[in-house]
Amino acid sequence: MRSLLFSVAIILFFPVAQCLTPKCDTRDRGSTLQILHVNSPCSPFRTKSLLSWEHSVLQMQSKDYSRLQYLSSLVAGRSIAPIASGRTITQNPTYIVRAKIGTPSQTLLMAVDTSNDAAFVPCAGCVGCSSSAAFNPSLSSSFKPLPCGAPQCSQVPNPNCGVTTTCGYNTTYGNSAISATLAQDNVTLAIDSIVGYTFGCIRTSTGTSLPAQGLLGLGRGPLSLVTQSSSLYQSTFSYCLPSYKSNNFTGSLRLGPNIQPKRIKTSPLLRNPRRSSLYYVNLMAIRVGRRVVNIPPSAFTFDPTTGAGTVFDSGTVFTSLVKPAYTAVRDEFRRRMGNATISTLGGFDTCYTVPVTVPTITFMFSGMNVTLPQDNFLIRSTAGTTSCLAMAGAPDNVNSVLNVIASFQQQNHRILIDVPNSKLGVAREACS
Repeated sequence: MRSLLFSVAIILFFPVAQCLTPKCDTRDRGSTLQILHVNSPCSPFRTKSLLSWEHSVLQMQSKDYSRLQYLSSLVAGRSIAPIASGRTITQNPTYIVRAKIGTPSQTLLMAVDTSNDAAFVPCAGCVGCSSSAAFNPSLSSSFKPLPCGAPQCSQVPNPNCGVTTTCGYNTTYGNSAISATLAQDNVTLAIDSIVGYTFGCIRTSTGTSLPAQGLLGLGRGPLSLVTQSSSLYQSTFSYCLPSYKSNNFTGSLRLGPNIQPKRIKTSPLLRNPRRSSLYYVNLMAIRVGRRVVNIPPSAFTFDPTTGAGTVFDSGTVFTSLVKPAYTAVRDEFRRRMGNATISTLGGFDTCYTVPVTVPTITFMFSGMNVTLPQDNFLIRSTAGTTSCLAMAGAPDNVNSVLNVIASFQQQNHRILIDVPNSKLGVAREACS
């Protein structure tokens, strides 16, 4: 049994054909950036050793549980640090892109997060930061700390101007506490230069959630890339996340309206003032195979006050549905499987050792249907003998009202975010 579980772990976290040489020399071009999974063979952050399947599932569950806590903290306007019993919880986003900061430029592999705004990078001398690369402000002639009177200082959490005239602030990210100086410098993405980009220069950090070389926020807030580069990219971008099974493990991030797909199904974006960073959409129903599942409408209702509704998020691994929705989808999935014996693996409660007969699952949004093939809702062992439904119910008391369409379900789809026209689009695209 342990050897079978071990083979499942391999297909999840490592490329199918490791004997092949991955194409790691792909260069960013135009306004398109290569997007890497952190465990890509091309990533310096790749896990060095194989974990047991049980440990891998526990790690993924911990990551998603921590992520949901983070999303929950956004509506509450306060920081929520996860509590773990005897184990470390990490909450780093899963995908990274190259960014060049400063004059002359220094290259960092920054995590991308569609639910976060302000960028931050570890700066030279940071206490508690990763031993990976850090940005050295003293080597950049265009680096400029922002004073307390700068308007951006009021847009960061917990600004601190008690000792100096430079704007400092304290915040949390996952289970990491961060102390940073608000600053500006030039940022280059592919061939595009953004002059005077505002970001946090991290001086101290505690915890394990901080991305090793910083974070680039793709949310909707005032300090996000989407807002700060609006004159260049018109607050429009798209991304395609590679499959975990891909040998190259790379996708793309396209910035600006001119390089987006012209024919793509879209759904209106909904705005929640209390969660201004998040990309809400109106999920109306879910279909398993050809049957629309009987789910109470209240499971999908958008409510800005409570934070209820449905969001697309790149930092959560497996889609999380509120309990009434998940239970109904899971039960219909099981019904389609007839009398086949149900087993569990780690946190997945619906697994089979016979071929799965459910061909598709469809998310039905306002204005568009997104039909997922099996690779987007099943985790399979390498030998194909075990398959698990790769979704979960929202944890009790942690974002229990929020549906999150996560990265596993988004893989090999082009996700378009068009803020000016207030729409989110989805189209199939083999980007692995």
